[in-house]
Amino acid sequence: MFFYLSKIFWFFLQPLGLATLLLFAGLVILAASWRKTAASVFCASFLVLFISSWTTFGALMLRPLEDRFQRPDVLPSAIAGIIVLGGGFEGSVNAARGGYELASAGDRFVEAAVLAHRLPGVPVVVAGGSGALLLHGEPDADTAPRLLTALGVSPERLVLENQSRNTQENAVFTRDLLQPDSTQSWILVTSAFHMPRSMSLFRRAGFNVIAWPVDYRTTGAERIGLAQDNAIDSLHTTTLAIREWVGLFAYRLTGRIDSVFPGP
Repeated sequence: MFFYLSKIFWFFLQPLGLATLLLFAGLVILAASWRKTAASVFCASFLVLFISSWTTFGALMLRPLEDRFQRPDVLPSAIAGIIVLGGGFEGSVNAARGGYELASAGDRFVEAAVLAHRLPGVPVVVAGGSGALLLHGEPDADTAPRLLTALGVSPERLVLENQSRNTQENAVFTRDLLQPDSTQSWILVTSAFHMPRSMSLFRRAGFNVIAWPVDYRTTGAERIGLAQDNAIDSLHTTTLAIREWVGLFAYRLTGRIDSVFPGP
């Protein structure tokens, strides 16, 4: 139920969805001849799009998440495995065409291949089913072997979990699959903005995880300002930031994580 409610709630909360909802509401109010109220609602719709697309608001929200965890300078001598979270493939395209088309978070799987070569013989665990509510997509754990083997990772090293639909299920289903020992060290690879929530969930599931953030979306030098990126990218960044912060608050309120802003 949490999965479905989160998808429906997010559809209306994301900037583009919220702006569209406000625009539709304004039209309904205008049809009822409440012109001043309609004008206020239209202005609110415009402000949502303006702030999301033409300011650095999204980058400033995202940067603290990306800076929260850093890669270690030195890894432990014994690594039990590399865990890479799904979300890096174009699931609907790959379901239709095959192959391994990468999405904006495709760095996760490229870095997993790099780590696999750096740590020969270590298992590579891919955690990720299809998180889409309406569109049919191939689970990332089904697509990943085609890319990783093409990049030279032996198929015998791959451990696949293709049923999870969100980050909590990533952690729980991977725990059930691997039965980790608290003395083992696992490298967790995911997008930097997604790392605080992921680390908290995997720790709670019993993993001793080492953060390995990738897929950075900010430079770390952003300041308050206008038009410092193209509008589409800024809108996407704002959407990511709001989704991740809402996810952190929702997971904390429902007891899934111990802190709104998990840290090292």
